[in-house]
Amino acid sequence: MSIGVFAERVGLTASALRFYDDAGLLRPERVDPSTGYRFYGPSQLAQASRLRRLREIGMPLSVVADFFAADADEAARLIDEQVAEVTAEADRVRRVAADLRASLRSGSCPIVATLPGPVLAAAIDQISASTSHDPAAPVLGGVHVEADSGAVTLTATDRYRLATRTLVPLHSVAPSWTGTLAGDELRSLTSRLRRSSVVTIEANERWSAFRTVDGDVHHCRLLTDRFPDHRLLVRSLPPVTHRITIGKRQVVRVLEQQAPEIVGLHTSGGKPRLILVDGDEICLDGTASGPGLTTWFDLTTVYPAWSHAIGDDLMLDLRGPDLPVTVRSADEGDLTMLVMPRHAPAA
Repeated sequence: MSIGVFAERVGLTASALRFYDDAGLLRPERVDPSTGYRFYGPSQLAQASRLRRLREIGMPLSVVADFFAADADEAARLIDEQVAEVTAEADRVRRVAADLRASLRSGSCPIVATLPGPVLAAAIDQISASTSHDPAAPVLGGVHVEADSGAVTLTATDRYRLATRTLVPLHSVAPSWTGTLAGDELRSLTSRLRRSSVVTIEANERWSAFRTVDGDVHHCRLLTDRFPDHRLLVRSLPPVTHRITIGKRQVVRVLEQQAPEIVGLHTSGGKPRLILVDGDEICLDGTASGPGLTTWFDLTTVYPAWSHAIGDDLMLDLRGPDLPVTVRSADEGDLTMLVMPRHAPAA
């Protein structure tokens, strides 16, 4: 194939192919000695297409050379490193953009609350497990914050899970404030918040800021879409029919070791058990009330809810096999999650 035909086949320009030839990354199969025209063979199509995709994720030329010389495992590692670098750069750009936007706005920003930094960071991590990336509903990727004179409440939901964490501020909050913060920007701040003994949250109707003890101010964008009415959902739940208390470490360890795609929680005779799709049953340390019941969950839904709970024990309130399950920390009731079950797997 001539360089023009080959370029069209692989989605590159002829000038790009010349550049990659000069860089030693994609030599033509043959060069006409009299005209200097480059010709490429069908066996080079896959490498050229892969080269184009590597450049699309921003991989430097020097790393691209290493990629083509590496085995499959090493090549996968190089891709992961590049993705991590691009993600970190995107987080940095978002933070700088938020600071620039905030700098354009004049006027003071009232204080919402003052909280212990490590506690706030941990709460953000716990709540963020219930967010999702949904371009059609960006608010599902946000963390809803409600502050009044005695509490700061963080809430997140992805329609399959709902998590609420209540924190007691170090100083009274006045006046009350409500807003939904961009989850990706908020998560990028947790390492900084965790290193500050105290964090002061400032916000108005358009933006929020987190001021650490060293004087740094980190801004976070507010989402304009209306957050789902989670209180209506909670009020609409039917009465609890079963209550299970289990050890968090045991159940999380089982899920991590077995990694089942689907897992069932069964209670009968006052004892809870985990049921795997292959029929294995694992007795759990704990207690259960109510008649026999089996509730099934997707691992990707239930594992974050159980693993992020506070303390060593979980309290589960069940209402039936197809109704939301409330997950509470048995020792501390300020973290509450709702988890949607799934249909039982086919026999």
